[in-house]
Amino acid sequence: MFKKALKQTALLLMTLILLAGIVLWTPDKSRVELENAYGSSKNNYVTALGVKIRYQDTGPSQNPIPILFLHGFGSSLHTWDAWTKELGGEYRVISVDLPGFGLTGEDPSGIYTDQRSVEVLEAFLKELNIPKVVMVGNSMGGKLAWQFAAQYPWQVSKLVLISPDGYSSPGAEYGKKTEIPAIANLYRYFFSKSFLAINLEPAYADPHTLNDALVNRYYDFMLAPGVRGAILARMQQTVLQDPVPSLMKIQVPTLLMWGEKDAFIPLSNSEDYLRVMPHAKRVTLPNIGHLPQEEQANVGLQALKEFL
Repeated sequence: MFKKALKQTALLLMTLILLAGIVLWTPDKSRVELENAYGSSKNNYVTALGVKIRYQDTGPSQNPIPILFLHGFGSSLHTWDAWTKELGGEYRVISVDLPGFGLTGEDPSGIYTDQRSVEVLEAFLKELNIPKVVMVGNSMGGKLAWQFAAQYPWQVSKLVLISPDGYSSPGAEYGKKTEIPAIANLYRYFFSKSFLAINLEPAYADPHTLNDALVNRYYDFMLAPGVRGAILARMQQTVLQDPVPSLMKIQVPTLLMWGEKDAFIPLSNSEDYLRVMPHAKRVTLPNIGHLPQEEQANVGLQALKEFL
């Protein structure tokens, strides 16, 4: 009798778990659906080192030194929309979906190290026949920007780092892979919009910035084909290295742009960069968080224009 009841209970639990999985399962959105929602005449694709990169290229094509925008972790080229629209009248502006994000999606190699991303970017510029750029990067994109500038100094005329990543922090030590909780592997199957919104909110000094349209855009691109798996792979493969030797190599004029209320990478981190980058200057942005290009686009844009 007890065994029979136990089997029935186990069967009921398995049924409930299965039903919960069916209800909560979050499949990828189709590329066609995302292209229809976010595609435009500006969208282009080019293959570099086997990666089919989505990018937008606007503004005067005869401009000899374009501006190249690199977004942060979990983002897409659309984070720069306000800036590219304003700058496009005067400058050639290129923004990309980095490997593993947006509609670029998966890197067929399965490699998502920083070095691989830098090499893909270098190949991307070769494919477009662009010998030199003004490189602008935010957060993870900032880390890739300074790594690129250190490795390919002749290809960068100016550098803009917006709350760049790269220095160690608790849980992210040099020479060690970041420990990823096992539950994170479930995100490729179950991923809620409310969970994403909770994690995005600290990026903004003013939480009202995170409106429904912005949450929907981030969520849609998180559900782009293969992106969640690629993001997990990048997290598992990332190993921080002491940035000082690379930063000391950079001789081009550099602007450090930092929101004073950045809760992700605090303003105090900018001192680390200023100590080792002799050609760097800092602009701080009051009442702005980690994403000035989204939160108060005009303020950050003005600082960028003055630097250019």
